Amino acid sequence: MKKLAHKDVVPLVAAMARRICDWQPLTPILEPKCFPVPRGGIPVAYMLLTHFPNLQIVDDRELADFFVDDLVDSGETRDRYMARHPDKGFFALLDKGTGLNKDMNWYMFPWEIRDGGGDASGTDNITRLLQFIGEDPKREGLKETPDRVVKAWRYWCSGYGKDPATVLKVFEDGAEGCDQMVVRKDIPLYSHCEHHMAAIIGSCTVAYIPRGKVVGLSKLDRLVDIFARRLQVQERLTNQIADALQEHLNPVGVGVWINARHLCVESRGVQHRNSDTITTALRGAIRDEPAARAEFLALARTR
Repeated sequence: MKKLAHKDVVPLVAAMARRICDWQPLTPILEPKCFPVPRGGIPVAYMLLTHFPNLQIVDDRELADFFVDDLVDSGETRDRYMARHPDKGFFALLDKGTGLNKDMNWYMFPWEIRDGGGDASGTDNITRLLQFIGEDPKREGLKETPDRVVKAWRYWCSGYGKDPATVLKVFEDGAEGCDQMVVRKDIPLYSHCEHHMAAIIGSCTVAYIPRGKVVGLSKLDRLVDIFARRLQVQERLTNQIADALQEHLNPVGVGVWINARHLCVESRGVQHRNSDTITTALRGAIRDEPAARAEFLALARTR
């Protein structure tokens, strides 16, 4: 999380003002009109008055020459505005980008910081979600729910920003003559699907055949946790675990087996309970040698 102070925002507003000045359609307009995207765009619009004394802040987006916001995150808001008003401009203090250039930081602007220093933006979103589903966020049982939900999601998605290399500490001592499969079976797995943000609950079996090095057994559990505690699809999760082991341990072979329940399937849509999803990712000898492959799959399937 990056907390921005007021001194950090001032140069961002100045840079936005320069971009607005360079925007060609604005050149002949003597009294430009801007519509601030609720709510983050509102303080931005008022700060722009120091750069454009004749700026008019309008309440109707149809009257605006351009829109202002504090942050372009997923780009959904900007795209929605521009789809309806392709002739108007859209400017933000920060744009997190997309693809390989995507900025994964969570930014907190000064107008989102509570008196105690906490983040108001996340809890505000949960409050609006409660209102959206028809609840009253002010009733006694829900007063502290936004704070609890934000805290829970920070934990559930705590795998972001963690590097597998930091947990995969290897040892040569103890690996002498170890050329058979090492297996950690039924590691508890908790994740969330990226399509509905519903829970994925299951277990993961990880195996590798050492090549002169072994890794601490608990580190395999931590590796699973790093990738599980992100928004996921099970297929990618399985491959990420296998690829990290292959890259950092360079074993003779790797096998990963995940058996999981998806609450997005069980609690909505087809609503089929008591059905599991199984995915595997095999590398090296465990993929290519029939005996090693059969051994791993037999071990993974055994309860």
